[in-house]
Amino acid sequence: MARPRTHDESLRTRLLEEASHVIASSGPQGLSLRGVAGSAQTTTAAVYSLFGGRNALIQAVVEEGFRRFGDALADVSHTADPGADLLALGVAYREFALADPHFYRIMFDALDETFDRPATPVSPTFLVLRAAVARALGVPDDRGSAEQAALRIWALAHGLVSLELNGLIPGDDAARHRDYVETLRSARGMVSG
Repeated sequence: MARPRTHDESLRTRLLEEASHVIASSGPQGLSLRGVAGSAQTTTAAVYSLFGGRNALIQAVVEEGFRRFGDALADVSHTADPGADLLALGVAYREFALADPHFYRIMFDALDETFDRPATPVSPTFLVLRAAVARALGVPDDRGSAEQAALRIWALAHGLVSLELNGLIPGDDAARHRDYVETLRSARGMVSG
């Protein structure tokens, strides 16, 4: 008879959530497996069973952030208007960051030089942006002009969102959203060069 599985996907998700909050607020050095296990109402044995250890848990948190981010970008529909689609990706970027700021911070800001940020999760999400830029420019989706324009757009969106998350953009959410969209719209020259 098979042994019942006590460490399921919902527990894994709770542990990732708890760990993401700790890492975002205290950095990876602040992550205690005992503390995360206690917050998730489980044991350290469950953490080891699901992740293998502290570094693997940190790695899983980063990967989960990029998975969620990729899902948010993939939800943006493709229309007949490539410029509108590119703007919609920018809006999805901001919405993801505001909905999951702890994951966003870990993905881009919170890890220090003692932990290697994985290279592969970034690529699929960046490729979505690069493809949208290539479509808007009407050029091949390659490492040429589409990639350079995508990097400029990413830098702009990331900068604005990071400032907003740190409370440095004034106004209520509606005003900040409006300003963000207007800034992205006014940056069309960044796409075309």
